[in-house]
Amino acid sequence: LLQLEQTSKSIDSSAHMITTARVPADKPVRIAFSLSDSPDDASPESSLAFPELDQQLQPLPPCHDSQESMQVYKQHCKIAEEYHEVKKEIALLEERKKELIARLEQVEKESMDAAQLAKEYAELTEENRTLKLAQTQCVEQLEKLRIQYQKRQGSS
Repeated sequence: LLQLEQTSKSIDSSAHMITTARVPADKPVRIAFSLSDSPDDASPESSLAFPELDQQLQPLPPCHDSQESMQVYKQHCKIAEEYHEVKKEIALLEERKKELIARLEQVEKESMDAAQLAKEYAELTEENRTLKLAQTQCVEQLEKLRIQYQKRQGSS
């Protein structure tokens, strides 16, 4: 990694070098410059090859004359692709995690609802039993009162 950083720095510094070449006097000379850091010979797709990467993580265009520079560039592109794939996988896993958490919360809510309903059912069943017992006692008491009332009516 240190070697990659050092090579990357040397490529970066060489990208700003100005070279001169002898041009015949009869040939027109065209001078152009760019405000971007990439040299003219870099293909536009290589500078935008990894738009999701931060600027400092972008692969620097290679020096086409240097085999080592080309290898470092290819390696950097491969690492950038792997990084992109890992980020995509992380995003998918985070989305899956959200789905599972939502599903778990729903199941827990349903479980709590079921537990609450079971508790409420047990309470109502007990209340129903108590009320039936009270009704039976009231019916028995009413029957005793009717018998007593009829005895009084019969004796008077």
